[in-house]
Amino acid sequence: MIPLPVLEGVIDASGAALHVEDMLPAGARARQLSVRTLLLGMMLTLADGRPAHLTRVHQALAGLPEDEQRRLGVIAEWKGGPRRLTYRQAEYTFGLVARTLGKREPCGLPSPALQRICDDLLEASVPEEFKDASRSLAVDWSDLESFSRPPPRGTSDCADPEASWGHRRNNLLHDEDELFFGYYLSDAVTVPDEHGPPVPEFARRMTVSSCRHDPVPAFTPVLTAMPAAGIPLGDVLADSGYSHRVPRNWASPLRKAGAALVQDLHPHDRGPKGTHAGAVIANGSLYCPRTPRTLLELAPLSRAATPQQAAQHDAKTAEAARYKLGRLTADDEDGYHRVACPAAAGKVRCPLRPASMSRDRDRPEILQPPGHPQACCTQQTLTVPPGVLAKTAQKHDYPSAAWRRSYARRSGAERGFATAKDPASNTISRGWCRLTGLTPLMLFTTALLTVRNQRILTAWNARQEDHARRAAKGLPPKSRRRRRKTLTATASAAPP
Repeated sequence: MIPLPVLEGVIDASGAALHVEDMLPAGARARQLSVRTLLLGMMLTLADGRPAHLTRVHQALAGLPEDEQRRLGVIAEWKGGPRRLTYRQAEYTFGLVARTLGKREPCGLPSPALQRICDDLLEASVPEEFKDASRSLAVDWSDLESFSRPPPRGTSDCADPEASWGHRRNNLLHDEDELFFGYYLSDAVTVPDEHGPPVPEFARRMTVSSCRHDPVPAFTPVLTAMPAAGIPLGDVLADSGYSHRVPRNWASPLRKAGAALVQDLHPHDRGPKGTHAGAVIANGSLYCPRTPRTLLELAPLSRAATPQQAAQHDAKTAEAARYKLGRLTADDEDGYHRVACPAAAGKVRCPLRPASMSRDRDRPEILQPPGHPQACCTQQTLTVPPGVLAKTAQKHDYPSAAWRRSYARRSGAERGFATAKDPASNTISRGWCRLTGLTPLMLFTTALLTVRNQRILTAWNARQEDHARRAAKGLPPKSRRRRRKTLTATASAAPP
């Protein structure tokens, strides 16, 4: 159970309640239920593991101690005496908030006012001591089903006209994808910086969009708006579902906002993909035209790889880095930068660069240089326009060991959705929220992630206290890794 003052502190720190109250139209008489108390009731409902139903919100407020009910306005003094809040009043206030924050013509995307309220609530749920603890974010999207049944075939009439059909992974071998009716939930979770200390994996930003919209361009403006709010972007970790989008919908806006991308590449984007001034474009970098083809076609290391296979893979990626054109400058205001031939940088030996032939023979040697060398071989430096590597360029060479270690942090996004879908606390499966429409669903989802952040903080503090107690006794921190024994090892074990 999350203490009541903690949830009230989050709501007050966000300023969301006051902002919404200022937006609501004035009625003929004062409302008994304020927006602040409504948001508090939503969070109390989800903190107790109850579904996101307005009846449960009313029950959560009515179940508070009497003095708290009077303080929050659940019990108010009227001319005829004390008057307790009714479900009709809760329904009316929530509907008023949803209509005010929603768009006049719903299109399946949140209004700017709704997105701002949700951003403020999530940001307020992160304690001050952790706001600058890490600038790295792991992003992903997941399914968020609508309670409405899908429309009959050939029609679009249903209780939730903003919802649409979408695809999701079910992790089953016989059927990799399946359809669902509803929305996409996009989430950005805080993960540790490279070589930085561990941090709690807070949900920092989120949005909800109809499945008729691509979730990537729907979430990109939410992330790029963070620097303007005083939250600089660091590493942004994403899978191939993000990197495969056209650059203007993902990579280019994030780089312009100051983010360093660490992402997996779609199989269609891996390997050699054309040339620029004679240099080979591969895996987000420019390579010497005489780079061995096998090095340019390296795939990411398999999860089941042995330590020996990992060492061999890392050796090949390190050799491929010798053929890469070295960056000399950072991107200018227009996105241009300059690179140099690897032979001019002393990484390889090439007859076209006589000075490089005096280097040690432990470097690769170009035995057959191009008969008609192009600009990458003849010029001292080469200018690279922003459109050449706009889609696939990233912080580390793909798929090197440095990239693999950095990208491993993206599992924080998976854990973020796992905690939001845990049936032991709250689950966002179909029926958890019986309200239809994007605005009500997004408000309850934000309340759920806010509560989830408080659970993460409580578990983090308990773990730190446990580490401190063990350190006082001279014991090492308790390992979170579990030993796993495969079925093959169990079956082959000798009988007792």
